Amino acid sequence: MAEQKRAVALISGGLDSMLAAKVVMEQGVHVEGVNFYTGFCVEGHTHAIRRSDKAKQKRNNALWVAEQLGIKLHIVDVIEEYKDVLLNPKHGYGANLNPCLDCKVFMVKKAQAWSFMEEHTFDFIITGEVMGQRPMSQRKETLPLIAKQSGVEDRLLRPLCAKHLPETLPEREGWVQRDQLYDFHGRNRKPQIALAKQFGFKDWAQPAGGCCFLTNAEYAAKLQDLWEARGERDYELDDIMLLKVGRHLRPAPHFKVVMGRDEGENKYLEGYKNTFITITPESHTGPFAIIDGKANEDDVRLAARMVGRYSKGRNVAAFTVKVRLPEGHEHQLCVQAMSPDDILNTWHV
Repeated sequence: MAEQKRAVALISGGLDSMLAAKVVMEQGVHVEGVNFYTGFCVEGHTHAIRRSDKAKQKRNNALWVAEQLGIKLHIVDVIEEYKDVLLNPKHGYGANLNPCLDCKVFMVKKAQAWSFMEEHTFDFIITGEVMGQRPMSQRKETLPLIAKQSGVEDRLLRPLCAKHLPETLPEREGWVQRDQLYDFHGRNRKPQIALAKQFGFKDWAQPAGGCCFLTNAEYAAKLQDLWEARGERDYELDDIMLLKVGRHLRPAPHFKVVMGRDEGENKYLEGYKNTFITITPESHTGPFAIIDGKANEDDVRLAARMVGRYSKGRNVAAFTVKVRLPEGHEHQLCVQAMSPDDILNTWHV
């Protein structure tokens, strides 16, 4: 009996990666998934925090896809390694701050290094790429570039568009049959949806700018603002997580105010009380807020007035808040809410 071949599939949590893995599994190949965690993933964060998103499923789509496929999923933390990809992309940025092409090269290269570790020993790598679907990383001329620059070469199989590409090692060696692979092309999702139904899948993540916050214009603007305020292009995990939550307003270059937009975000921001100056409304219901930056007494008072504008005390003469320093010292502050015109003139990040 021939030895069963083993493949590792890059699982993003989307429909394409689920189908690509399934297509190869149908040919008798043992498939396991790998998901690289960069910190910029969309799913599971804001949906779990915001009350307005309570109807949305609270799931990690990569784990959910692995469950639907019945395969093992390995989640690998690449937060620190990914910094260089984001900050110094050789091929530049795609949508907003997404280093699309460099990201794919990085992911495939990491998959190869991971798959060739002694305890894994996989024979080839699967991705869910479809030629023409992404304007930067999934073009006819960039798909071969990814295989080459990652060092994977022809051990990289794209089952959904393989018939548009030269034969790979798994095809030449007979590990998979080329006639059972596909020729999907372009941004039309109907062929993938039809194949999903053929396999019996009834649910899948909907594509909305990919699974990465870096494709989101608002998030990219917040990240750019963070870099400009600090005078350097760098970040920590807490920085990029915080950018996903709350209303960000910058009244001055040296500090900004982050306010919760609902109860869920308020509770999330409270977790930073030992890191930042925080403002808690006391006399009226309103948003919990943190001050990111070096704020003096006047800045704190201004921040409190901004919180007042978004509270139920916006029209009263005296609005009271509790100010807490990271060291635990607290004091009350009584202010009048900022006027609508002044808040409109404040830079909304």
